[in-house]
Amino acid sequence: MEYPIHYGLEKAGLPLILTTENPKNLCFLIDTGSTNDVIFDFVYNHFKDYFTQTSESQNIMGIDGSLKPSIIVNADLQFDDMRYKAPFVVLEANDAITQVQAETGLQIHGVLGIPFLLENKCLIDFNELIIKDGNEN
Repeated sequence: MEYPIHYGLEKAGLPLILTTENPKNLCFLIDTGSTNDVIFDFVYNHFKDYFTQTSESQNIMGIDGSLKPSIIVNADLQFDDMRYKAPFVVLEANDAITQVQAETGLQIHGVLGIPFLLENKCLIDFNELIIKDGNEN
């Protein structure tokens, strides 16, 4: 997979990719500093049928720097031809997301962090403004 990130970079200065199915058009921030894949709680609450809750939970550092108890859910998301099945931490970050939306006009639904990048052997090419999936042959 090669997924373009130029739109998000031009519009918001952020590397963003969108799901292409089930649910469609969820906007994820690619964050090379995030140790978790994250789905924001308002998205989880709206699309519960697309997530499977686990019995696991953990404390996660929120955007504001404080530890927050969070549940873990499994998700099966699709980005073009790439299907990604993984655990996501459900995080309440409404204030920060509202601020990003007000500043950019874009709503971010979650974060794809180091687990996503490693699992898919992704490389971010800032010269070409694409994310390359290293799983391709």
